[in-house]
Amino acid sequence: MNAAVRGSRRRPWPGARVAIAWAVLAAGALVGCVNPPEIVMVDRATALEQEAAGSFEDVERRLNRAAIEPRPVALTPEQVAALGLRPAPLVDGAELTDADRLDGLLVQHCVGEGGDGLIVDTHDACRGAADPDEIRTVVERVNRGRRQLWRWMHEQRPDVGVDDLRKSWRQAHVRSVVCDGWIEGDDGKWQGKTC
Repeated sequence: MNAAVRGSRRRPWPGARVAIAWAVLAAGALVGCVNPPEIVMVDRATALEQEAAGSFEDVERRLNRAAIEPRPVALTPEQVAALGLRPAPLVDGAELTDADRLDGLLVQHCVGEGGDGLIVDTHDACRGAADPDEIRTVVERVNRGRRQLWRWMHEQRPDVGVDDLRKSWRQAHVRSVVCDGWIEGDDGKWQGKTC
C-alpha cells in the first residue's frame, strides 16, 4: 500500500517552490505599500458650526467703541485725600450711629468739642465736603443727649452744681475723643487732639 500511495502522489512542479516564494514576497510588498488616508485638520468651523454660532460683528463693534470712549480715571486714596474728600465708609451709612457720624465730623473738623461740653458747628474749618443738614442733625441730637445726661447727673447729685458736673464730665470725655478730633482749648483756640 505504501507503494501505491507513493505512486499516486504527484510530484510538485520544480519551479513551484520558487513561485511560492515570489508570491509571498509580492504579497508582503503589497501589504507594506498600503498607506492610510491623510488626516486633514481644519482651523475653521464647518459651515454648520458657523451657521449655529451666528454673527457677532455688531457686538464686537460696540465693544470696540466702548473700549475707546473716554471715561473718568480712578484716583488713588492718596489723591482723594489730597483733594480733601472723605473716602466712602466701609459700612453702610444707615448702620452708622450718631457717635460714628460725630467722630467722622470731629476728625474732618466740621464740628468740635466746645469748651462748655457741647458740640459746636465749625464748618469754616471743615476739611472736605460735608452735608450741612447732616451736621445740624448730629449737633442737635448729641447736644440734646448731653443736656439730658447732665440733668440726670444733677438729679443724682443735687449737692453739686450743674456747671461743676459739666466741667468734670468734659475733662473725662475729652480723653475719649477720637484722635485728631477738633477740640476747643482753654484759650479758646481750636486744635486737633493728639494721641
